[in-house]
Amino acid sequence: MSYAYLLLISLIFPHAFADNAAEDSPHRRFEYKFSFKGPHLTQSDGKIPFWIHSGNAIPSSDQIRITPSLRSQKGSVWTKNPVSFEHWEAEVAFRVSGRGRMGADGLAIWFTASQGLEGPVYGAADQWNGVGIFFDSFDNDGKKNNPAVLVVGNNGKLIYDHQNDGTTQSLGTCLRDFRNKPYPVRAKITYYKKTLSVFINNGFTPDKDDYEFCTRVENMIIPEIGYFGISAATGGLADDHDVLSFLLFRLTEPGQNLPPPEKEIPKEEKDKYQEEFENFQQELDKRKEEFQKEHPDVQGQPIEDLFESVNDQEIRQVFEGQNRIHLEIKQLNKQLAMILDEQRRYVSVITEEISKRSSQAQSGQAPNHDMDTIINTQQEVLRNLNEVRNSLSDFKQLAVGQQQGNAAGLGSYETVQHFNDIKEHLHVVKRNIEHIIQKNANPAEKVKCPELPPSPTCLSSTHFVIFIVIQSLLFFSYIMYKSQQEAAAKKFF
Repeated sequence: MSYAYLLLISLIFPHAFADNAAEDSPHRRFEYKFSFKGPHLTQSDGKIPFWIHSGNAIPSSDQIRITPSLRSQKGSVWTKNPVSFEHWEAEVAFRVSGRGRMGADGLAIWFTASQGLEGPVYGAADQWNGVGIFFDSFDNDGKKNNPAVLVVGNNGKLIYDHQNDGTTQSLGTCLRDFRNKPYPVRAKITYYKKTLSVFINNGFTPDKDDYEFCTRVENMIIPEIGYFGISAATGGLADDHDVLSFLLFRLTEPGQNLPPPEKEIPKEEKDKYQEEFENFQQELDKRKEEFQKEHPDVQGQPIEDLFESVNDQEIRQVFEGQNRIHLEIKQLNKQLAMILDEQRRYVSVITEEISKRSSQAQSGQAPNHDMDTIINTQQEVLRNLNEVRNSLSDFKQLAVGQQQGNAAGLGSYETVQHFNDIKEHLHVVKRNIEHIIQKNANPAEKVKCPELPPSPTCLSSTHFVIFIVIQSLLFFSYIMYKSQQEAAAKKFF
């Protein structure tokens, strides 16, 4: 089926990406002194290299638990040294998990002029000077618009509006459910040329680069020197807020000189890290030998395979199936958007041809036969739309089959709800495609013209405007319906 999609794209859109030249991306350089990632995240004394933690934060070898799932907890981690990059990009992987249908309060990613080690805003200080990206999981204002992601800036004088979930102060927002996902949720935050962009990986797929656009804030001024931080807090409800990694990259504009490399680590720190590594390696080898002596019957077998139960296998298979369906749906949505764009191109070509025939009829010249080519191409597009519609029907049946089989075996409410969302989304896409096909049926009749008309009567300006309005309404209705469907789905989590 993937080959059919590639063939479809190659037939319809041979020059889809040839007209727009991609802008050169900036140069990225990893900054290890402002990053952390497991395993071996902490030192032997429980501290994080180049970072400090405060409050209820609990560092471990593979993650930092900013707050445990207990009531009224606050915690944070901050860089020890200030950051003075003009452009930067941060990638954060985290998990927010809890046993309840609702969680609280949320997690925040900061870039501020000073370290807000503790305070009332997601565990960090209020009236900060900088920007905070908030992952709010509790609906304080009762509008059922959570979980949500908000970008809130502050000049050091504003007090955060808790009662309205910061909506009165947010510069950008998007609805994303980041709780209890099978894979870590990832956020990519880019500050480049005074524009802050936020992209979210929803945690449904193992693909680390499967980001979706969340929000963008232009002409944003932040402090030239500041500290990165991550904080979280719980209230009457509680979640585990775990951060698996924080990776910072310095961005340099194309054509500019790259920044000089950092100086080498001092010999004292290098010797300390080397000693800790050797001690850890010796302890690991010792534990391996003890395990082999205690379990001689499992020598030579992968230890990871010994601890996977039948339920773990079933759940993993369900997640893998959902991942494949999710990727295919995203691909079909992209193809549908490209087809609609191509239809608009055909409308513009037909308009030019009508104007040309009108001028030829007035001057007494014989009309050309390019209109037949346009009609044939339009019919080919409609046939391809039918193929996409049939493909959507196949995926709808696949989603329903997996829903009946896996839901009966596992009995999980979240699994059934997820498959219902997939089924409903497929139905919406299929219905919109059917509307497009109905509106574009019999294209030959729409553009059929007499050989030498006394006046251009093939298509009046009124009919042409109606045709454009109908296609525009269909396109924007689909976008609005999809957004409403996504917002409504968040109410059930």
